[in-house]
Amino acid sequence: MLKDKSVIKVGMAELSVSKSPDTLKTTGLGSCVGVCVYDAKAKVGGMAHVMLPDSKSARQATTVIGKYSDTAINELLKRLSDLGVNRKNLIAKIAGGAQMFSFAGGSEIMKIGHRNIEAVKEDLLKHSIRLVAEDVGGNYGRTIEFDLDTGDLSIRSVDNGTKIL
Repeated sequence: MLKDKSVIKVGMAELSVSKSPDTLKTTGLGSCVGVCVYDAKAKVGGMAHVMLPDSKSARQATTVIGKYSDTAINELLKRLSDLGVNRKNLIAKIAGGAQMFSFAGGSEIMKIGHRNIEAVKEDLLKHSIRLVAEDVGGNYGRTIEFDLDTGDLSIRSVDNGTKIL
């Protein structure tokens, strides 16, 4: 029996994994980065909506796992492993990391989108996950949908239409 296709919403600072034919979707990617990891052979994937680069900056004792690049990617890989993916088959696609506001002086601390992009790329590299496509930067928000049947990442934005990675 074929499984019905579901659209699984991934909220800010959340992550989720699933199998084909499902689609993972997140909205409101401004400076946040949507990280999509996929095993094309198993047709299993996951998405994280990363808000900040590094959990070391957390002020709370308990960390929201999906909020930070390092903890979100670790948890995503753990959950994908629990679904039986072969780590050697995993690839990644990312979107977001916009500079939504301009600041006088150009302090690096205020360039959260850029810092998120760099952190995500570093964390994927640490885990030997190959980044195969990206739509990052700019100054506009994005909505993304990750089709776990095809591995296509659809990126929509108000002024730039839709593109598929």
